[in-house]
Order: sequence, then structure tokens, then C-alpha cells
Amino acid sequence: MTWQYVLFYKPYGVLSQFTDHQDTCHPTLKAFIPIPEIYPVGRLDRNSEGLLLLTNHGGLQHQLCDPKFGHPRTYWVQVEGIPDPQALQTLSQGVTIRNYRTRPAQVTLLTNPPLLPPRIPPIRFRKHIPTAWLEMILQEGRNRQVRRMTAVVGFPTLRLVRVAIANLRIHDLQPGQWRHLTTAEIKRLHILIRL
Repeated sequence: MTWQYVLFYKPYGVLSQFTDHQDTCHPTLKAFIPIPEIYPVGRLDRNSEGLLLLTNHGGLQHQLCDPKFGHPRTYWVQVEGIPDPQALQTLSQGVTIRNYRTRPAQVTLLTNPPLLPPRIPPIRFRKHIPTAWLEMILQEGRNRQVRRMTAVVGFPTLRLVRVAIANLRIHDLQPGQWRHLTTAEIKRLHILIRL
């Protein structure tokens, strides 16, 4: 079998699956990627954007998805309000979400907004409420984890963009674009996860 490895910039509003099992009428990966029998490594919820890795390599998929292996995922997160040092420290140390405590994370308040394509539709704008951007690097990726983490410390997520998975970065991809991994990227990924 030939392994396939694809990077995709998932736009806002697209489901991270090839079939809409619940007939929600939202676009799926099938509208963008014409390669059969590849599957996303992890997910991004419909309201999140950014990097998805798709593959037919089950061993790699398992290694990157299982939280016990702890591979980094990097997100740029626009939040409502300006997080204070205490909120950033709390996020970094881990927070309790429902019955689960998140692992420690690297959280940085970005000085300038990241250069990203505009979101369609744009986020809601409130004239009297400032926003800020965080870079969050997690070693796990639970359902809606980033959104729940920022909500716990009082700074709701407005926009969420995953920009890296392990050593793979979004770079020049635009929303809706995809490309195959390079040979060098595949080698580095295999070394990283010890395949």
C-alpha cells in the first residue's frame, strides 16, 4: 500500500469528515479533497479553522491522536478581552474542564495579531470590548478543548486557527487549499513519532 499524507487548510464552517452523517448541509472535506480513503488525523470543530493532516497510515494516525504520546498542536486564538498574567498562568498550568484537568500548555499573549486570511463570515465586532490573540501549544487535543480552556479563565474564544501539528506548519496554504507532504516532512514526522 502507498501511504498518502495531505495537509489541508480547513475553512470555517467545514466539517472535519468526508460525509455529513446528520444531513446538516455543511460542506465536508469531500468538497475540497478528491483523494479516496484518507482520513483526518484528529479533528477541528466546524467553527475552527486551520491545519488538518489527512492520511491512510493508521499507525501514524494513532500515534498523533493518542494523548499519551503528547505531540504538540499549535493554535492562534482570538479571545474576547485582554488576558491578564494570572489568566495566562492558569492556562499554562492546566485547567479543569468538566471532570478532566488539562495538561500544562505553552501560552503566550501575542503582541500583534497574526497574519491570517480573513474569516468568512467575520467574527462579531463589539466596539467597546477589546480582543487579544494568544498562541497556545497543547500536547493533547480533546473535543473543543481550547474554547473550553479560555472560557474557564473568563476570556471566550472568538476565532480559533490551528497553525501546526507536530513539525508540520500551515505556511502558505490558504483556506480550502491542500497539498501533499514533501519527502523531508514525511521523514521528520516518522522520526518524531518513531515509525
